[in-house]
Amino acid sequence: MAHKQRKYDMEYKIQAVKLAKEIGGAKAAAELGIPENTLYAWMKAAREGQLNIGPGSHTPQTAMNLAEELAALRRQVKQQEKEIRRLKEENEFLEEASAFFAASRRKSAKGRE
Repeated sequence: MAHKQRKYDMEYKIQAVKLAKEIGGAKAAAELGIPENTLYAWMKAAREGQLNIGPGSHTPQTAMNLAEELAALRRQVKQQEKEIRRLKEENEFLEEASAFFAASRRKSAKGRE
């Protein structure tokens, strides 16, 4: 007697893989009443990017892209921090110059009186 192969919809597969990530593949397969090999095949498909299980799941390619993006953002933050320090120093200089010229102006105004 031939065994009829069951069909699972995409949402069921996604939820099964998420459950397997939380409690383990064997336990999730037993709880869902599906063969372990079937669940492991879905988990492999998710790892390889053939089954999109949504946020929080990454293929090696997307993980690498995220690492590259993170490195670029860190470089950008360092560059912005340098620019902020430069602007603070410039602002301090301008405040000192402004105070100097204000004092100088007050002295010349007193001399005219």
